[in-house]
Parts: sequence; structure tokens; C-alpha cells
Amino acid sequence: MDHRTKRVAIVGAGTSGVAACKHLLARGFRPVVFDAGASVGGQWTRTLASTRLQSPHVAYRFSDFPWPDSVDWYPRHDQVVDYLAAYARRFAVDERVRFRSTVLAAEFVGDDAADGWERWNGNGEAFGDGSGAWRLTVHHDDTDTTQVYEFDFLILCIGRFSGVPNIPAFPPAGGPDVFRGRVIHSMEFSDMDDADAAALVKGKRVVVVGSGKSAFDIAAECAEANGVEQPCTMICRSPRWLLHDTNVWGKVDIGYIYFTRFAELMVRKPGAGVASNLLATFLSPLGWLISKLTEAYYKKEIPMEEHGMSPEYGLSKSLSSCLIGMLPERFYDKVKEGSVVIKRSAKSFTFRDDGLVLDDDGGGGGERVVQADLVILATGFRGDEKLRRMFASRRVRDIVAGSPETAAPLYRECVHPRVPQMAVIGYSESATNIQTCEMLTKWVARLLDGAFRLPPVRRMEASVAEWGRYMRRSAGEEHFRRSCLGGVGIWYSDELCRDMGCDPRRKKGLLAEWFQPYGAVDYADIQ
Repeated sequence: MDHRTKRVAIVGAGTSGVAACKHLLARGFRPVVFDAGASVGGQWTRTLASTRLQSPHVAYRFSDFPWPDSVDWYPRHDQVVDYLAAYARRFAVDERVRFRSTVLAAEFVGDDAADGWERWNGNGEAFGDGSGAWRLTVHHDDTDTTQVYEFDFLILCIGRFSGVPNIPAFPPAGGPDVFRGRVIHSMEFSDMDDADAAALVKGKRVVVVGSGKSAFDIAAECAEANGVEQPCTMICRSPRWLLHDTNVWGKVDIGYIYFTRFAELMVRKPGAGVASNLLATFLSPLGWLISKLTEAYYKKEIPMEEHGMSPEYGLSKSLSSCLIGMLPERFYDKVKEGSVVIKRSAKSFTFRDDGLVLDDDGGGGGERVVQADLVILATGFRGDEKLRRMFASRRVRDIVAGSPETAAPLYRECVHPRVPQMAVIGYSESATNIQTCEMLTKWVARLLDGAFRLPPVRRMEASVAEWGRYMRRSAGEEHFRRSCLGGVGIWYSDELCRDMGCDPRRKKGLLAEWFQPYGAVDYADIQ
């Protein structure tokens, strides 16, 4: 039977989901996309009023679909949603999406002899011998009915920064239940419409807990609502690199410093071989110098040291850990005027009836009390738990997202060597997630179309282990499970290109190949 008649399900109609559907349609498949929302766009449809892209629109785009000329340099969240919706219309993706349809469980039906495989699926091909299928239980909100479907291949495009909030653990009598005010996670705040979110914080003593981009954005929005009369307090444990501009020294885009082939020569890349690692070691002093000069520029331009917000790790490690973002507009002006108050807390915090207790004084013992009416926990998400909850099988839940000691064991950040007929797209992070997702959707579409087979399972698992060691080495013990490709994005795309039988060298001319940043457009002719 023609494999194009095989049934393919995609869960999620965000950035990776619409791209996966587009490339499968281009190869003759007729995928079905399930999404719990009412429109394409994923988490971009549920975000703060002030949210913008973290990178210029020229760097965040699909390879064959440019932005309209009228878009902002850093597009607003509604402009991103419009862009994704236009992409879905242009390539007839929207006709394949079943909105307001929540996948409750996925279960593989068939002979799952994964432990005895020599090759993935038994033969290294997407559909194996054709005897297995994924059974999806789906609730349709429009009809308030639950139905069961079977598909020959399952593609999960569910992301990792939504769905399951990361809530800190608290001691007995020190949790949110003793607090007289309200405690919410940033996910709940982002899900509100703009008017309700503004009304919630208006006139209240708001405390935002977190060190990441969302914490800064929420604090800035609260400051806009309340001003210096009712300042927003931000409790931060480990400051991160948040930049005011992607141009260094006012003229050099940061991509030319960190996201070129030459920059990646200074990185010990997984699977690159002894000679490459020796060269990276030899060039490491140059990489250190470049990073220190870049850090010095940003510390001069951004008053992070003045306000005790200088990160404890370097900019290069921040990029390799995907722990970098853009500051909200005029953020430190708000700190200076007093509408945002930053309090560092190196240890934990607990609740009391009128607010929070910080277990240190930021410099040498004691406790501090921060009074509050509303506490917003911008403490991230449990992407691993979100992935596990998709599956009915305990075996799959136990292995699919790794463990506290390992990153998600996905070959090419996509396929689990011991889970049949399934791919995960959008779980790993990179400097420009949309480019990585699109490349992976092209790779998956070609895999399903029979353009290549995957290697033996033991080779896949050896590759997974080597990439895991790289992530632990580059991101450190605290952040390696983010599966960040930030420091080796070009190398990762090279591996996908080689799998697909495409030339990984995409630039015209030697200088451009080594010293210009790579972007989605460089891979436009790969379909």
C-alpha cells in the first residue's frame, strides 16, 4: 500500500504543528491536526498584552514565507498569531485542523517489542511493518463528545512552556494556603484576556517570583498599571542575561558573534570527532575573550550591576543554555523610578498570612517580609511532565522524557529509539525555535515519505547519550534538561541535512559560509 495513504495525526497547531502539517501535505499525506484552542498559534494566542518576539522578525520566520512589510521589527504577539494564521491559510493547513479538540490519551496498539529491536520500528522505517497504530482519545468541546481514533503515525507538537506549571515545594504551614491574598501561576495570568489581567493587578501589592523573561514582563505590566504608588516587587534568585538590543557596540548583530560556523569552531560539538574537539580546545581562549568583551558592553549599557542583577554565569553559557531574552522596554527606568522593586533571594521563600518571608536578607542571614495582596509565580513549566501525560502506557511515560539525571532521550531531538511510530517536534530549544522546528518538520516529512531510514537502535542511543553529555557540559547541572541547541544550531542542522541527503553547506562563497549567521532562508530549497 502507498505509504501516503497512511493515517498521520499531529497534536498541536502552534508553530511546529502548522509547519509539520504543511510539509506532510506537500508530500501527499493528509494529516489530521488536533488542537485544544480555537485557532492556530499555540501559546502565542495565550500570552501577556506586552509580549513581543525575542528576536527581529527577519530571524524568526519560515523559510518560504516572509513577513508582511508592515510588521514591527520585534513583532507583537498578535502579529505573530496573524503570521502563523496566514501561513496556515496559504498552505491549506487550516483545513486539516480540528480545533477545540483535546487529546486526552495516546496509546500504542500492536506488537511493541521495543526491547528486542535492532532497528527502530523493527526496520528503521516510519511505519514499521504496518501492523501497529496509535489510538488517540480526543474530547471535542464543540459537541461535548469524546471519540477514539487510530493513526499509523503520531507527531507531538505540544511544546514545553505551557500546560503543566512548575510550582515550588513549600514546608508545612508555609505554603499558599496560609496566605490571605491570591496566588496564581504566570500561566493563569497569561491565559486571561488583557482587560481582566489589568484589572487583577490594579491597585494591589503584587509580588512576582521568578528570574526569567516572563517574570520581567509581568513586573513591567504591573508597574504600568500601578506606578510608584503601588510598586511591583520582583523576587529573583538567579539573574539571567536579558538584553536591551541584539546589536553589540551599536553596530554588530549578536548573530555574527555567536551563530556562525566560525563561532561553532570554538565549541566541542557532539559527534564531531577528535580533530574538531582539539581545534575547539585550541580556540577556547578566543571564545572566552569574545564573550568577555560582549559581556562588558552589555554591562556598560544595562544597569544590571547597579541593581544587583548581574548574572552569575557568562553570556556564552547563557546562549548555550537558552537562558537569554530581551528586556521589557524601559525596565530599568521603572526600577529607578520605584515602580518595580527588585529583591534578591539566594535561598527559598515561604508564605505567611500577609505576604512572603524570604529566608535570607540578600547578604548575610536573617529574614525579610514582603507584604502582598497578589503573588504571581513565574517559575516556569514542567515540560517533561506535560510530555509524559500524553501517554496511557506506563512504559512510555517512564522513558519518553528521560529522568532527573538525563535530558529527554530523543534521537535528533525528535524520535525516541524505543517508542514506535512517533515523533516529537518542538521539545528542544534553540536560538530561533521556529527555524529548528521547521528543519525538523522537513526531516520528519522525508522520513515518513521513505526518503531515508533511521540507523540501528544502539547507534541512535549512542548519539542520544553523546548529545546528553554535550548539554550537561555546555548548560551545567541545573539547566541541561532544557535540551538547548543554542551553541550548536548549525551543527545540528548539518546532521539533519546529511540524513536527508542534502548539502549542509548552504551559503554562497567561503566568507559567507564561515562568517555569516545561518537563518531559515538558507534552507528554503529543502522541501
